[in-house]
Amino acid sequence: MKKLSTKIWGIITLFLVLTILFMYVLTDYLYEQLYVEDTQTSLIEVGEKLRTQYQGGKVTDDFIAEVENFNAYSNFDVFAVRNPRELSACVPFEIDYDALIGPEERQQLLQGESVTNIGYEQRFERQIISVILPLTDQNRLEGILYMYYPLAKISELANQEALFLICCAILFSCVLGFFVYKGIRHIMQPLNELQHAVEQMSDGDYKARVPVSTKDEIGKLSEAFNEMAAAIEHEDEAQKNFLATVSHELRTPISYVKGYSEAISQNFIGEKEKQEAMKVIAREANRMEQLTNELLELARTSNEQQIELYPIVLAETVREVIHLLNSKATNKKIHITTMLEEQIIVIGNEEKLKQIVINVIENAIHYSNEGSNVSILTKITKGNAVLEIADTGIGIPANDLPHITERFYRVNKARSRADGGSGLGLAIVEKLVKMHKGNLTITSEVGIGTTVCVTIPLMEE
Repeated sequence: MKKLSTKIWGIITLFLVLTILFMYVLTDYLYEQLYVEDTQTSLIEVGEKLRTQYQGGKVTDDFIAEVENFNAYSNFDVFAVRNPRELSACVPFEIDYDALIGPEERQQLLQGESVTNIGYEQRFERQIISVILPLTDQNRLEGILYMYYPLAKISELANQEALFLICCAILFSCVLGFFVYKGIRHIMQPLNELQHAVEQMSDGDYKARVPVSTKDEIGKLSEAFNEMAAAIEHEDEAQKNFLATVSHELRTPISYVKGYSEAISQNFIGEKEKQEAMKVIAREANRMEQLTNELLELARTSNEQQIELYPIVLAETVREVIHLLNSKATNKKIHITTMLEEQIIVIGNEEKLKQIVINVIENAIHYSNEGSNVSILTKITKGNAVLEIADTGIGIPANDLPHITERFYRVNKARSRADGGSGLGLAIVEKLVKMHKGNLTITSEVGIGTTVCVTIPLMEE
């Protein structure tokens, strides 16, 4: 598997090669389009000016002399001849007359057009550009103006600066390579640290973190990793605490059941104490059953499974729950008052919604003093249905209130265990409320009471 740095180097190298190819093509294009065409245009312009000196008729010696005189001072080589075959005596290289002026070229010259040729000449060891301009009179080719110029090679155009350019190119490549190396190393450092931290986490070290030194995408990735690592560490600690708490919660009833069962089976206790022991065994078995059921329910809600949601009349659901818990309230002489709006229809799951209301009202009854009051109110606030359950019970201390929905959290552990509470009720309620896309808020004052508000979306009309 290739490293990311190798891939980056590969991309940079590819871009450099493409840049060199582009510059080569561009240079060749500029050579052909600018230098060669400019030379051809200059030859034709000079030839046209010289041709204006021709007055028609036979090409005179004076005209040829004028051209030769111009040739002595011109950058181009220019010759005027009456017969093209005479060029072999003028130019310092052999000319193939048939190739120079064929039938097509002759027709072109007779029409007053110039003929341009570009070809390699061994004498000059380079390309030669030549222009032939006709000297015509009454559709007769009386002579020609022959002009040629040896084209410089691209390498010769920059021959004097070649060494300087090569040195600059080497120096630039070294500097570029150094900064690219430093840049890649700087980019790869946080990624290497991130990889090291991931390896630590895979080995079970959930305290691994990555230092965040930038605000770019890699910095954001490091921040996201740190948040994920913190969440995993918290979840790992919560799982360990959860397992330890479950073991502790089950150990006590199991020890009761085991101890009393052995005592009964071995006749260590009398007939009178045996009945008390059987009651203890039944009570602890009920506690284990309740705890197991709550653990199963908590596991189901923790999976964040999708539940079927449909329109429900909130008032009817609340009344059904009150009917189920009426006997518990009566046993503690607690009076339940309601103020329910019949028109409130929420989107929820009836079974899960009943479980929410049952758990909250049971807590309100359980932690309220005898003869006190529990009030239940439903209303609409900001487009949501609000179920408010308030008691006048013992209340919850401010320090414990933020943790009240945590699994197995008890304000008074000794009292809760004696009462049979598992510390899972509100944790289950919070999960179920989230499954309904709602919110759970709890306010409380010690000695005054507790108010639980459950907010659930209304049915859209």
